[in-house]
Amino acid sequence: MAQSEIVLYCIKLVLGGIAAFFAIMLWSKTRDSSWMSLVASVVTAYAGVVYEMMIKLGIVVESSFLVFGIPVVTLIFTIVPPVFLILAFVLMVIRNF
Repeated sequence: MAQSEIVLYCIKLVLGGIAAFFAIMLWSKTRDSSWMSLVASVVTAYAGVVYEMMIKLGIVVESSFLVFGIPVVTLIFTIVPPVFLILAFVLMVIRNF
């Protein structure tokens, strides 16, 4: 990994960790489904960053099971956070009607 990549991953890990920490703190305080979906989005996005870094460092080997030429776990970490965000926004819109 290049020096600039290491710095970028450190920034992603620190800021993502702070966001995930406060998201989990919020999760313990609220039981609203829209907020819980938002928290799940932040936590899964952070898990995706950690997984991506572990692959880059060679700690984890990507699975050989591919969907459309993309490893399944990488695809899941790419798709799930926006799906949780969409769900959170839809639940907030429905609640406000």
